[in-house]
Formats: sequence, structure tokens, C-alpha cells
Amino acid sequence: MRGHSTEKDRYWLHILLFFLTLLSTTWAGAQMTGRFFVYEAASPLFSFVGQPISWPFILDGFRFGGSLLLFLTVHEFGHYFAARRHLVSTSLPYYIPFPFNGIGTFGAVIRIRQQIPSMRKLFDIGAAGPLAGFVVALVVLIVGFATLPGPDYLEGMPGHERLKEHIAQNGAFPDEIISEEADEQSVTLMVGMTPLYWLISTFFDDVPPMWEMYHYPLLFAGWLGLFFTALNLLPVGQLDGGHILYALVGPKWHSLVAKSFVLVLLLSGGIGFIQEMKPVFWSWDPLIGELAWPILTTILFFYVYKIFRGSFRVIAPVLIVLVASIAGGSTVGWIVDKVGYSGWLIWCLLIILLIRVDHPPVVYMEPLTRRRKILAVLSLLIFALCFSIKPLYIG
Repeated sequence: MRGHSTEKDRYWLHILLFFLTLLSTTWAGAQMTGRFFVYEAASPLFSFVGQPISWPFILDGFRFGGSLLLFLTVHEFGHYFAARRHLVSTSLPYYIPFPFNGIGTFGAVIRIRQQIPSMRKLFDIGAAGPLAGFVVALVVLIVGFATLPGPDYLEGMPGHERLKEHIAQNGAFPDEIISEEADEQSVTLMVGMTPLYWLISTFFDDVPPMWEMYHYPLLFAGWLGLFFTALNLLPVGQLDGGHILYALVGPKWHSLVAKSFVLVLLLSGGIGFIQEMKPVFWSWDPLIGELAWPILTTILFFYVYKIFRGSFRVIAPVLIVLVASIAGGSTVGWIVDKVGYSGWLIWCLLIILLIRVDHPPVVYMEPLTRRRKILAVLSLLIFALCFSIKPLYIG
């Protein structure tokens, strides 16, 4: 018996979404890698939207797209098989192709078709995905490091002229970003350092700087695997990390940790908002520039109101402390540079409206076994190793 749901999987839909996502991630990976000189030198198989498609183009794309899809598949099937083992009805993974966000996908999800009845089953299903996916991400990342080419690899990239000049003169990557000429109006995709990525990178030579890492398909796919693992392990609501934390410490401590963590994300998001938006508002008009703080305070009030469910006895002091902390942090350069990330305001909106901060109650409360507690601590450690307060941003 596989749970109580009689809903059947539409295999054709799951297969179609898988291949569409593979195509979109492969295309995104080839575009990001950007070795157009290599592509143009090869005999093109055909052209698509003006881009000559050659075997080097396809292979670069597949290194990225195939690795990313392998991670997503193992992660979701970790949940799937754990649910089936506990006779909880669930769907096969739904892959989400999206060719316009730079990486070709918004990930994958499975749908649990019934309430998970007990703490241990909740833990097993929640932890199986990120633990399985983390192993794949780690292997992809290590393979990416082990197969790194020398710095002259970037000679095959369009643009980057000052960077390539530096590499030609010094035989190594620069320690800091080398900006191109102002009239090129170029922007740089910045990829956040994580503790685990930094640790592994110390064992290898020719490691590219974080602002050029996306040109290396396996390396970037491995980093994204760590990033998606960390996102799923955020200790809030019904994310995998929320399930694990709830099963480990119970509803009271889960609520405290989840609320505190979301407030930390809002602190980072608020500092990033002031850093990025206040100059924009001032460029429009000084009077509009003065609206940056009232706008941010209104946004934060909405979030805090939702987090504490309209309890003004708590909302007022929390909001005052949060705004004061953002104001203080925004005046310290290294805090702004290292901590401020406006993207968390978007993620917090998704958490509050869709994922929720608190975890719904479980029917059968039971303590975790010793083995499960060890796996729970391991999951939290993996989160700490994979998390970056500034994951992806434009520099």
C-alpha cells in the first residue's frame, strides 16, 4: 500500500519536463561558459537564434546542465524513496525549466499527497533529499576542481581584455576584480564564497576568482548544488531544514530559531536595500531619495507583522531594533560589503507567504532515534558549510 491517495503519476509529463529542463540548462550553461572562439573555430552542426551550435558548445552546456540535473534528480528522488519507504503517497519530481534566469531552471519539486503522520517519518523524508543531493554536489565540485585548466583558459572568452592582459603578464588570476573600460558598461556576476567551497579550493591550483567561476561548467554546477542545498536547509517553515529542525527540537524551539533566522535575513536584506536603492532614488530626485528609509520601514513592518501574527507587543520593539541595526550596519563599510544583500527581501517574501515561518503541527510527536539525531546535526553542519549570506549578485 502506498499511502491513501489514488492520484496517479503522469509519466509523460515528468519525462517531458525533465528533457525540457535539460535543454534549457544545457543552453544556459553553454552561454555562460562563453567560449565563443572555440565554438566559432569548430564546424557548426547548425545555428539557433544566430548562435552556431557545435560539439564544443553542446559539451560545455551538457557539463553544466547534466551535472545540475543530476543533483536535482538525486535530491528529489531522495525525498521520493524515503516517502515511499514510509508508505507516504508522493508524486515523481516535477522539473521546472526556465531559460531566462541564467541557469535554465527553477529547480524541481515533488508533491506530498497526504499529511506526514509522525516526527520520524517527517525527519526521514525531509533529510533524505538534501543529504543525497549534497553528496552529488560535492562530487561534481571536486571533479570540477580536479579538472581545472590553467588561467589561459579564459583566452577563449570574448571581452575580458584587461583580465586576459593581466593573465598573460603574470600567469595567474588577479587578487581583485579588474574592471573593463567604463564605456563597455559591463557588469560582473558575483558568486558568494561558502566555507566548504573555500576549504576545497585550498587543495587545488589555478582556482578562478569567484567573479569568473561561472565560465567553468562543472565548478559552477557544483557551487549551485551547494547553494540549492543551503536554500533547502534554511531552518524555516516547511523547507527541508524546517522539517529537520522541527523533528530535532520540537515546535517551541523551531519557532524561536526560525523567527530569529528570518530576522537575520531581513537585516541583510535591509542593509542591501539601502546600499543599492538609496543612490538610485537620489539620482531621480533628492526628495525621492529621502523616501528610501520610509519605504524600507514599511516593507519591514509588513514582514514583522506577518512573522509575529499581528502581536504589536512584540512587533514594535522588534521593528525598532531591526531598523536601528540596519541603520548602524549601513554606516560600516565592511558590513555593507560582506553582509548586505537585498535579494533576501524577496526570499523572505516567499518564506512568509508560501513556505511560512512556523512549522505546522505533526499528529504523532515522538523523539528521534540516536542515529536520526546524528543525521540532523550533520544536516545543520552541511547548511553552515554551504550557506553564503551574499550568494549571487551583480558587482
